[in-house]
Amino acid sequence: MAESSIWVVVPAYNEEKVIGGVLKELVDCNPAFNVVVVDDGSKDGTAAEAARLRQVHLLHHPVNLGQGAALATGFEYALGQGAGIVITFDADGQMNPSDINKMVAKIKEGFDVVLGSRFLNVQPVGMPALRKFLLRLAVIFTRVTGRLKVTDMHNGLRAFRADALRKIVITQNQMAHASEILSEISRNRLKYCEVPVGIRYTDYSKAKGQSIFNSINIMYELLTGAKK
Repeated sequence: MAESSIWVVVPAYNEEKVIGGVLKELVDCNPAFNVVVVDDGSKDGTAAEAARLRQVHLLHHPVNLGQGAALATGFEYALGQGAGIVITFDADGQMNPSDINKMVAKIKEGFDVVLGSRFLNVQPVGMPALRKFLLRLAVIFTRVTGRLKVTDMHNGLRAFRADALRKIVITQNQMAHASEILSEISRNRLKYCEVPVGIRYTDYSKAKGQSIFNSINIMYELLTGAKK
């Protein structure tokens, strides 16, 4: 599979301060990949910063719909452009672009979906204790409710084979989409694996992380099917 058929979808909301550096690192690390940024109704200069890089395809939501909706928009666009592999990548600077290559390698080995994990064979450095606790709870919830046996619930670094991605339906517009994707992998009996990935916790990324109240909302959305 040609590297030019690999697309990286980056959902972004009010990431003006960091997205320029994130995208430059992503492009420099993987120059043959295609990158599409979905500006999800940002109120700052996120779109202008993303547009500085000529390699970036820029899409806009006129209003903020949520990360799930932004990913759905990016997936539709990438598949429409003939993507063979689609990667999801966060805009806040936490992720290491070099981790993408080992995920792509697993797809080429025959997996339908590859999930990044902060807890597989490694312990994340600098992760706030509350966030680690909430993520562990989410993993337990996922296993109890019969979704997938994973070690990391809400890691935004994922790789999908195109034909597998077409089977995944996202109805949760906001953060509950991460759990919904796991449910879709299980429902469609897709072949998946996890790979260890690094996460860089900065004051900026920690400030934008999930609060305990938002985590409760995620659980509510999953249990009731509500869309927010």
